[in-house]
Parts: sequence; C-alpha cells; structure tokens
Amino acid sequence: MAAFAKPSHLHAQRDNPILPSRTTSTNFNFKTFTFFHNLLTLRKVKHVCVSSSATTTTSLSNNPNSDICKFCLLGNLDRAMSYLDSMHELRIPVEDDAYVALIRLCEWKRARKEGSRVFSHVSMSMTCLSTQLGNALLSMFVRFGNLVDAWYVFGRMEKRNLFSWNVLVGGYAKAGFFDEALDLYHRMLWVGLRPDVYTFPCVLRTCGGMPNLVRGREIHVHVLRHGFESDVDVINALITMYVKCGDVNTARLVFDKMPYRDRITWNAMISGYFENGECLEGLRLFGRMIEHPVDPDLMTMTSVITACELLGDERLGRQIHGYVLRMKFGRDPSVHNSLIQMYSSVGLIEEAEMVFYHTECRDVVSWTAMISGYENSLMPQKALETYEMMAAQGIMPDEITIASALSACSCLCHLDMGMNLHEVAKQNGFVSDAIVVNTLIDMYAKCKCIDKALEVFHSAREKNIISWTSIILGLRINNRCFEALFYFREMILRLNPNSVSLICVLSACARIGALTCGKEIHAHALRTGVSFDGFMPNAILDMYVRCGRMEYAWKQFSSVDHDVTAWNILLTGYAELGKGALATELFQRMVESNVSPDEVTFVSILCACSRSGMVAEGLEYFNSMEYKYSITPNLKHYACVVDLLGRSGSLEEAYEFIEKMPMKPDPAVWGALLNACRIHHDVELGELAAENIFQDDTTSVGYYILLSNLYADNNKWDKVAEVRKMMRQNGLIVDPGCSWVEVKGIVHAFLSGDNFHPQIKEINAILERFYMKMKEAGVEGPESSHMDIMEASKADIFCGHSERLAIAFALINSGPGVPIWVTKNLYMCQSCHSVVKFISTEVRREISVRDAEQFHHFKGGICSCMDEGYRS
Repeated sequence: MAAFAKPSHLHAQRDNPILPSRTTSTNFNFKTFTFFHNLLTLRKVKHVCVSSSATTTTSLSNNPNSDICKFCLLGNLDRAMSYLDSMHELRIPVEDDAYVALIRLCEWKRARKEGSRVFSHVSMSMTCLSTQLGNALLSMFVRFGNLVDAWYVFGRMEKRNLFSWNVLVGGYAKAGFFDEALDLYHRMLWVGLRPDVYTFPCVLRTCGGMPNLVRGREIHVHVLRHGFESDVDVINALITMYVKCGDVNTARLVFDKMPYRDRITWNAMISGYFENGECLEGLRLFGRMIEHPVDPDLMTMTSVITACELLGDERLGRQIHGYVLRMKFGRDPSVHNSLIQMYSSVGLIEEAEMVFYHTECRDVVSWTAMISGYENSLMPQKALETYEMMAAQGIMPDEITIASALSACSCLCHLDMGMNLHEVAKQNGFVSDAIVVNTLIDMYAKCKCIDKALEVFHSAREKNIISWTSIILGLRINNRCFEALFYFREMILRLNPNSVSLICVLSACARIGALTCGKEIHAHALRTGVSFDGFMPNAILDMYVRCGRMEYAWKQFSSVDHDVTAWNILLTGYAELGKGALATELFQRMVESNVSPDEVTFVSILCACSRSGMVAEGLEYFNSMEYKYSITPNLKHYACVVDLLGRSGSLEEAYEFIEKMPMKPDPAVWGALLNACRIHHDVELGELAAENIFQDDTTSVGYYILLSNLYADNNKWDKVAEVRKMMRQNGLIVDPGCSWVEVKGIVHAFLSGDNFHPQIKEINAILERFYMKMKEAGVEGPESSHMDIMEASKADIFCGHSERLAIAFALINSGPGVPIWVTKNLYMCQSCHSVVKFISTEVRREISVRDAEQFHHFKGGICSCMDEGYRS
C-alpha cells in the first residue's frame, strides 16, 4: 500500500484537533497519521458501543448481510443501521456489499451521522479497504465535504482505480483547494493512470478557479495528448477555464474549432464574453445561437439580461424581455429577478415593479432586487416599505437584503429602523460580512451616532478599503476631523488608499484648515497616479480654496481640465472671501470658455454679490438665469436674493420679494431674512421670519442662534433666555466652540474655555495684555477673558471665543511676521472680531479666520468683510 503525503490544508481542520499543525511538513509520516486516526476512531467506536448497549438487540435472519442490502434498496436507513449495530454486537462479519449499500444510502440521504457510524464499524473491522468499499467511502466523504476522512480512506485503500483519483481531485477542487487538487492530478499521472473524460473537467475547473492560465494551458496540452479534443464535455470545461482566466480569444478559437456544440458550449462562451466585459460580442454570439438553431435555457437568458444591465441599454432590455415571454421563461423566478435588476439599473423602476408583482414565487433574491432597485433609484422610503412587506411574509433576508435596507436607512437618517436591522444581522450571523459592516458604519455615521459606528468598525474581524473609507467619512461628517486624519494614518499602514479614501480625508483637511496635511495627500496622489481620477482634481482644488490659499487653488485649477464643478469651487471661494468683483470676472471667463453655468454656479455668484454689496449685479444675474441660461430658479436662489437685499438694508423689499415668490418659501429663505434683521436690528420683522421658520423646522440650531443673536444685539436678555429654553425643550445643544490653527505643519485644536492646554497660562497672559492695551487705546473690548455669562453678549453664549486661544497660541509658537490661519466651527462674534482686528494691528501680522459662514482676513486693523454683520 502506497503512502502519500497529507495535503497541507488538512492540518488546519478544526474538527480534528489531534491532527498536526499547518506548519507540519507535507512529508508527514503515514504511520504516525494512522496512529492518530485510530485513536480518534476508538473514541467514536466507544460512543457507538455505549449507544448500542442501551437498546434491545435486533433479531437477525440467517443472512443479515442480504437483509441490509434489501433495507438499503427500500431506503430504510434506520432498519439497516439497526441490523449493522446488532451484527457488530454479535460479532457477525459484515460483507463489503452491505457496507457499500449502506454508505451509498447515507450519501444519498445526506445522513452524516449515520455515515460516520458506518465508517467507525469499517475502521474497527478492516485494516485495509477494497477498491469498491474505499470508493464508496471516498464518494460519501467528498459529498459531505469531509476531506480529512476522505484522505484517510484514500490512504488505506489496497488499490486505487481512476475513479478513486477523480473523486478526490474533484473534492479538493470543489472545496477550493486548487493547489492540492492539481498536485493530486500530477501524482495520478506519475503512478501511470491515464485521465479520462471525468478527470479533465475537474482539473480544468481547478485552473479556472485559481485562476492560472499557464497551468491551464499545460492541461490543454494533456487533453490533446490523450486524444480528448473532440469530447464535448472536456472542451466545454476547456472554454470555461480560458474565460475564467481572462483569455477569451483563445476560448473563442477552441469554440470555433468544435465539430459539435451543445447548449452548455454556447452558454460557456456567451457568459465568458459577458464576464470579461465584452457584452456586445456576447450578444452577437447569442444571436448566432438562436439562428443555429439552439434553444437557450435559463442560464442563457439570465446571462443575456445581465449583459443588457451592464450595457444600460433600455431598448435592448425590453426586446429581451419580450423574447423571454415568447420562449415561456416568464414564470421562472431567476429570470424575473434578472429582469427586476436590469430594469432598476436603467432607471425603469415602474417596469421593475411590474415584473416584481407578476412574479408568483418571490424568493429572497426577488425581494432584495426590488429593495436595492428602490434604494438605487433614490426611493429609500419605498425600499424600507418593501423590506417590511418581505419581513411580514416571513421571508428571511440575506446579507445583501440587510445592506440595501441599511443604505435606505442612511439616506433617511432612520436610526430606529437601522438599529432593528443591526439586530436582525446579529441574529442571522451577518455582522461579520464586509458589506453589512460597511453599511452599518455608514448608517450610524449619517444618523449622528459616530461612536456606534466606531464600535462596529472595531468589532469587524476584517476591514477592507471601504470599511476604512466609511469610518473616515463618518468622522468627517460628524465634525471629528482630527480623528479622521488619525484613522487615515492608521489605514495607510495597512492598505493603499484609493481615490475615494483620499477625497474623504481631503475634505477633513479642508474642514479644519490642515493645509500641510492636505499638501501631503496631494503629493501622495501625484506619486500614486490617482491625482486625475474622478473627482480627485476638484477635491484637491476644494481643499486649497477652503483653506483660503487661492494662489495654490489657481495652480491646481490651471493644471486640470476645467469642468463646471471646478469653476463653481473657485466661485464659492471668492464668495466666502467676499471678493465679488473677482467672482464676477471669473464668471465671465467661465462663460467665454463655453462652460455652461448650472444651478450651483448661480448660488455661488449670488452669494459673492451679496457679501460684496453688489445688489444691482446680483439681481441682474438672478433675472438672467431663466431667459439667458434656461435655468429655473429654485429655493436656494430665492434665499440668495433675500440675503442680497437684506444685507444691503432693503428689509421691506426682501420681505415683499418673499411674498411674491412663485413657490412656498422654505426655512432657508426666511432664515436669510432673519439674518438680515439681525444685522440691521429689526426685531419685529425678525420675529415674523422666525415664526415662519419654526412652523416647518424646529430642529436646526442655527435659526435659534440667529434669533438669540437678534435679541442679544438689542439687549432683550429675557428673550434670549426664552430662546435657550426652547432649545432645551427641543433637545438641541449648541456644539462647543472649536478652533484649529496650523503651526509648523501641525494642526492644534482649542475648545471654548479650554483650561487644560499645556500653554494655557501663557495664552491667557498674552490675551490679557491685549485686552489692557485695547482699554488704554479706548477701543471697546472685553475686560477679561473670564466674563460672567449673564453679562456677556450673545457671542459669549454662541461663539465661545475659541479663536482667540488659537491666535494667541500661534503668536507664541511662530516667528514674527508669519501669517496666522484659523478655522472655526461656529460664527465669529463681534467681540472676537474687534479683538482680532486690534491684534493684527499690534503684531503687524495677517490673520485669517474662517468661521461657519465666511473668511475674515485681518490686516492692519481692517477686515476683508468690512465689518459686515457687526454693525452696532
């Protein structure tokens, strides 16, 4: 009996802890292996004997072996096993034919437990296995996926025929152990056996699964050498191998040389084209198949429908649907599922619904296709309603269903439903699936539960590039940009970021003004060749614009193609800087470059005109939208016009404009009027605007802050208290003031009232000196950095003055004359505005503060906003 080295993967089988570790050499001694396996067998036998002794011994006839075969023929496994146990107890020899009959019945009935009992009896009564008995055991264990015992049986066989080798090679290939399967195939050749029509399909499937084109071509040579080039099953496997390895041209050469082709041949070649992205060629071959004529089957039709989906060809999809109905495939769920997916992908959601509701037997794939179709068609509410219908019918979801429903929850910020789906995923064991993990992170982040998203992220066993990107983006949208940068640095130690990851972290850099980090990412994008991928050029441009570095922004703008998005980013930058004249000049250049402006363009140019007091120009742009550029104004444009008129002091005109709007004004429109009333201290009109806002929106903190600021500017502190009470009743919390400043390439963050910074004493000391100098110079300013909250202005409540701490820190830790750039999460108050103006004069430095609305560039005691919004 020949001894064989045990394939390496078997050392890792968890259900056989007595086996050696994976690091054991493949030249594992067969005697040692037999000893360990016999030890395992004795444990099994002991258990069987105990079970048998507890039952009454079955009365046996004169020929119990024949009776076992009869019971097996009748499919009575229980009686056959009872006879076997009794024969073992009475020590009556069991013939090979009886064992074989039992083993085949166990295999047919998928009776794993009974099959193991039969194997225990065989192991105790026989040291060597006949070819017939060994092959039966091999077939059963391979069918059960138990390759450990299959390999053991293979080693104990006295003789092995070609069937023995084919079964084992096929078992390894099916289990995904491709290297071991090929190794067995070569051993088979080495012992002198000639492969047959069953060998080659298994081996070729292995090469395609790896995929390994070199070894696949080697097997092709073997096919020709052994004379199987005309066998249709072997050639079908050969075509499949080539298309799986990406060599569709060689597959077509093999296909064209075939003297006879069956339906499997056509399907292999057609689906091979589709898998390799050559959908048009696959559809042409499908046309030839019909003309040949060869009738397509379900596999053909589902492949063709998928190709229509990939091509996005609505007309062709409808034609294929008609052909499906004519060929009477319309009742099959798999075809219906493919049609639903196809119609959804090309935007025909109503047609997808029609197919769905005409499907008689809807399985989980049908429901999932419809749910994902709604989600992809921006109909998240319908997606969740469909999921609830599916759950009501008792259909268990799969991981794709859960992921699609979670994506819909993300769009709607539907936290309760998302948490229920999380529980369903836990109950069904889907929380380890990458797609579920990633959608959970996204859902929790968009529902403002970033700590829960972090919990899901850290509990994931395997994190792919999407997992890392999702958590970085989640931290960014939850204003935890520092952490986003930290996780990005952690990610690049493990994975190479793609363009989407870089775009997310660039957004975080832009949010906190981390120019140096943004430059590093720009350099990384250039080194890795992704700086021109997708939205990446515009993300880099946006980062420079939001950091206020227009000179870098222009260099980036000049180095890439200028699409409308790039122009809009630059226009937004000039609007935030309050440079209306430059914005109008840029708009003119954009039009002269034959780039058509869109809705976002006019929002940007109207904001630029508003911030610069260019009322006439702004109204002209608004009036030209429809007649000159065929763009119908939306609510955002109306809000910009209200802001334009209101900032200029034309409050009554702004109110009349709202009254004449052709659509109902939303809170943003009234908010623009409220902000104008704050600037010009019109309490009565401001209260009217606030009343209209809170009819539709009671959850946006910004509107409460505007109203509170309006009251505080007019010393109505009782009203300020009422607004704060309303906020508490609605569960609204103002984010603590936070400012970021970059010093020597490192970004530092300062929270309002931060008394734990290592340099806080120095920071407070330098601020106190500035306050004293302001008082001596007769400039209105705070007497102390620690003012009583009840005596503070509206800014002490809703500003926090964190920018003062950041500026003082930068003055201490940077050289004379170095410009200071600060980014803030809240609005800059009048008190801080006055303080920073004075500091810029005293230290003779340029200081830029980007607050929640605009840039304030201070130089020589003058701000770029010209004190807009801080009038007393």
